[in-house]
Amino acid sequence: MPMRNERYLFDTCALIYLAEDAAIDDEAQRVLRSIEPVSDRIWVSVFCAWEIGMLVGKGRLIIRRDPKLWFDDAVARLAARIANVSSDILLKSCVLPDPARCDLVDRILIATAREYDLTIVTRDRAILDYGAAGHVRTLAC
Repeated sequence: MPMRNERYLFDTCALIYLAEDAAIDDEAQRVLRSIEPVSDRIWVSVFCAWEIGMLVGKGRLIIRRDPKLWFDDAVARLAARIANVSSDILLKSCVLPDPARCDLVDRILIATAREYDLTIVTRDRAILDYGAAGHVRTLAC
């Protein structure tokens, strides 16, 4: 059961699902409904903006708007704060505890969550497995 004041970092997939009103896991829905609309408990990595742009550019995400406007609206709709990525986070993403079998963006997301003391909301199996190994808190969505 999540802690009352736990803070959450949405990965790109979770951001897309929530922004597009797609179904998410019941536990994740319950947790998100319990969060006050304006708080510091929901975060989105700045790297999600980059990943949204890459997905649109590769034709893997079809949106009918400019990716920046889509991203800004998604962040505003969730009343999320932006988790910036520092040089410390980038360096820490390179030396995560084993077994970090994640892609580059996932490693940065994990390092961000660890730095900001956030729980990652994700469907990504590699991140969920890494969380199950005790290296980062996760919430499946």
